[in-house]
Amino acid sequence: MNPSDLEHWLAARPPALAEVIRQLAAACAEISRAAARSGLDHAAGDGVVQGLAQRAEQCVALALGDCKQVAGFVTDDQREPVISPEHGSGGAYLVLANPLEGEGAGALAGDGPLGTLFSVLPHLFRGTPASPAAFMQPGRRQVAAGYAIYGPRTVLVLSAREGVQMFTLEPGSDRWLLTQDALAVPATGTAVAVDPANQRFWEKPVQRYVAECVAGQSGPRGRDFTMRWSESLVADVHGIFARGGVLLDPRDNREPYRPGRLRLMFEAAPLALLMEQAGGAAANGSAALLDLVPDALQQRVCVILGSREEVERIVCYHADPSQNVSWQLFKTRSLFIQPQA
Repeated sequence: MNPSDLEHWLAARPPALAEVIRQLAAACAEISRAAARSGLDHAAGDGVVQGLAQRAEQCVALALGDCKQVAGFVTDDQREPVISPEHGSGGAYLVLANPLEGEGAGALAGDGPLGTLFSVLPHLFRGTPASPAAFMQPGRRQVAAGYAIYGPRTVLVLSAREGVQMFTLEPGSDRWLLTQDALAVPATGTAVAVDPANQRFWEKPVQRYVAECVAGQSGPRGRDFTMRWSESLVADVHGIFARGGVLLDPRDNREPYRPGRLRLMFEAAPLALLMEQAGGAAANGSAALLDLVPDALQQRVCVILGSREEVERIVCYHADPSQNVSWQLFKTRSLFIQPQA
């Protein structure tokens, strides 16, 4: 069998990292097949979703547990990392994964999109056993990140800090074909992915931004925007890669001490790396998401990510609650590091 495009791409990566990504891609291919089989039985309802979530967890655990380059891994449902008894000291990398995102009630019955997210960090103290503290690294240290989205076709969006590539799984095989190289997020866009049911609870800067978008051509932005919310993080982000725009999961005043809904290490950080590498941006309102240092595995954050100009505009509104800040001046003082080739 001819090697897949993914294998050609991996050949240019460090061998240890290539092996980790290869194992994650294989797990995503198996989850894709399991999702297709599960989708044939809508009558079982939530039982199918729960079974698929367990199968996805197994696929990721088996792939990473057998990889000698992985010192330890943790999924979003675990309270403690799994440290490899064989490779906990010698493995070069640590992996965080959300094996099945979007598995809410009725997801399969409604043919809703599902996905997998992952983040690869260096094992900074290689030669000593990995510990839970070893995972507490800012997203800026990620060496690779990606997500798979399962639907009519299975797509893998991947970055090893050299741009963003999109691969599509060849039906009936494990071969990943390159379908888009050097993925780029438009600098601005008209799509806003946000749950409008919570609008009355949002922070005022986010309310201001969304109100300006809703006003359309007659408002201060002078153009029409579209609002969408699929309840699938990977699906909404995937749309922003294609069309530009912004995804918002803002802090709200119902739980003022809860910083957000999305997990920093399992969802926000890997997506932030992909966005920055594709020319976009990601923030929590006051800081770039990749600069946040986690203090707990399951730490949650509010998330603003997508087209660079849209994200910077919202950060601008956070920077000056009086709303008198000069947008043109703020654009010269970006929080975000330009991705390196």
